[in-house]
Amino acid sequence: MGFWESYKRFPVIYKVAIAFVLGIVAGVIVGPPIAVIKPLGDVLIRLLKMIVVPIVLFSLVVGSASISPLKLGKVGVKIIVYYIVTSAIAVLIGIAMGLLFQPGVGVHLAGTGYSVKTVTPPSPIDVLLNIIPTNPWAALVNGNVLQIIFFAIVLGIALAYLKDSKDERLRNLGSTVLNVFDGLAEAIYKIVRGILEYMPYGVFALIGYAVAITGPGVLGPLGVAVVALYLGLFIHIFATYGSILAVFRFNIIKFLAKAKDAMLTAFVTRSSSGTLPITMSVAEEKMGIKKSIYAFTLPLGATINMDGTAMYQAIATMFIANALGIHLTVVHYGMIVLTAVLASIGTAGVPGAGLIMLALVLQAVGLPLTEPNVALAYSLIAGIDVILDMGRTMVNVTGDLTGTLIVAKTENETDLSKWK
Repeated sequence: MGFWESYKRFPVIYKVAIAFVLGIVAGVIVGPPIAVIKPLGDVLIRLLKMIVVPIVLFSLVVGSASISPLKLGKVGVKIIVYYIVTSAIAVLIGIAMGLLFQPGVGVHLAGTGYSVKTVTPPSPIDVLLNIIPTNPWAALVNGNVLQIIFFAIVLGIALAYLKDSKDERLRNLGSTVLNVFDGLAEAIYKIVRGILEYMPYGVFALIGYAVAITGPGVLGPLGVAVVALYLGLFIHIFATYGSILAVFRFNIIKFLAKAKDAMLTAFVTRSSSGTLPITMSVAEEKMGIKKSIYAFTLPLGATINMDGTAMYQAIATMFIANALGIHLTVVHYGMIVLTAVLASIGTAGVPGAGLIMLALVLQAVGLPLTEPNVALAYSLIAGIDVILDMGRTMVNVTGDLTGTLIVAKTENETDLSKWK
């Protein structure tokens, strides 16, 4: 196998990590003159901005339409409520970790010669009202994330009703439109993979430039972000999942012993979807969950239940705000909770997808990647994403199994002899 073939087969997230290290070295050695390669980083940021709106619209329409409203029933309501509530709790834990550890303090990107727009938070009532777009096309053009998410979910649900209609004409129309969105979503995923292949070069340029103008002292705050996230994930597993399992008379230690194969696979592969066969095997063979439950809840969870990713988005957003010297208010934190939960629903269960969705949360709280300093801080987080992604994906899969187990218990679809 030649060098080029070996390079193409090498996981892109490790290429990004290597580019991150090389960028640090280049920034320290070369210094400010390294700014000449910064346009390579600017290209990456523009590509990420380009993909945000299409990936949210197409993936959420397809995701919302893939669940038949008639099939949803009690199991669907239970598992979706569980997924949303635990994701919200995960974001709140992430915010608490961010307030405790203050990741990003000490980076000092605010003094690099760029101005950052002051974020004027709307009132809570306005936030709720502004989720509903008066003009969906304007929301798409202006990149209004929450309005796009709302419109995509509503459109997806409408298509779900159409494709399940008894009227053949409506059924054909619904299926045709859904197939178009499905094809567009797949095309966007191809573009995302291309952007991820370019990411190492962009990260090298941005990190080299950031280190050159801020100094290697930026590494300490990044370590703080890693510690904050992993401590938050640990708390979420034992406090949130542990409490839920205890209510339904399951022991968290015994649960983790049974779930370890899926958890370790998720940690290594960093893919909820890629871990799905292992997760299903664990659910049936080790936890005694009936296929009628896990065949529905686990694939759904791999798509919309991203507790670890939601927590990561909160901590990463606070890292970037702190790096820029921006004070976030209670309303901003509310926006982080709302957007991170919704964005986690739209996060594909593949490695590194949460990094793309982070751009949504940043834009929703007034930190768009159009701001050069925001882009620099974002590149710092991107450089350590491989470390963050392993832990958050493991928690994503653990949450899927927890929810599936308790829903199966309430539906009497669990072989409890496996828990004795």
